[in-house]
Amino acid sequence: MLEILQSLRLTLLNTGYAKLNALWDFDNVISPFTRMYYITKGAAKVYHNNQVFDLKPNHIYIVPSYTYARYTCDDYHEQYYISFLEDINNGLSIYSIKDFVYEIEADQHCLYYFERLLELNKNRKIKNSNPKTYDNRPTLQDFIKQNNTLNTKELLETQGILTTLLSKFITNHKLNKGLGSPNKAIHNIQNYINENLHAPITIDELANKCHYSNDYFSKLFYKTHGIRPNKYIQIKRIERAQLLLLTTSSSLKEIAQKVGFENLAYFSRTFKKHTKKTPAAFRKEQVTI
Repeated sequence: MLEILQSLRLTLLNTGYAKLNALWDFDNVISPFTRMYYITKGAAKVYHNNQVFDLKPNHIYIVPSYTYARYTCDDYHEQYYISFLEDINNGLSIYSIKDFVYEIEADQHCLYYFERLLELNKNRKIKNSNPKTYDNRPTLQDFIKQNNTLNTKELLETQGILTTLLSKFITNHKLNKGLGSPNKAIHNIQNYINENLHAPITIDELANKCHYSNDYFSKLFYKTHGIRPNKYIQIKRIERAQLLLLTTSSSLKEIAQKVGFENLAYFSRTFKKHTKKTPAAFRKEQVTI
């Protein structure tokens, strides 16, 4: 484990300070990088990993890479923000080997770290808060190239601050406890599944992406996750549906289609199988809580 963690690479993309209002309202955001926020004023919400996070002043929040998320602000809030790429051991993600919390109360040093990172990287602000304007490969490559403008001292300090802040969210629990070692191909497949839950996904397709036979891919996936690929996909579809039911006003039919179910009746049966409630009952129960 130590050898794997020593290979951790963090690459800064953006950092800045933003004053945001109700226009900060974005759905279906799945980014290839980690987002981190330090809230200083106001309130907002972030939805991801089947949880709702009320953004509060003097708290820090993290949204892992390749995670479906929704962002809303009813009125106004201010935040320091950071976005960065992370990988370990030839392309794996630290999120595949360690467990994380996504919200922490800031300690006495956190504000200094965010301010210092911004001081070191003054020209890394996001000009438009809409992810569609910057969450694309050409723009990300331009952000990455800006690291070449840092001198050695600035680069090392930037990486040190990112590592320190990221470490605050890691728990002592390992993911995939008792299962197989992380595998880059399987990790990439997880990302692919998360990005394509709205579309048909077959075992043939996933195995081909790894250049494995169907049988070997299924066995390796089971060794890593403890469940078969089809069941994993179904669970992820239902988790995404729960989040959409909770955070959007989309119809049941629209939500079913967004998570890969063309047949509403089949979606409802599958949802009830996993949650013991119909989609309509789940949404009504959450609204009345």
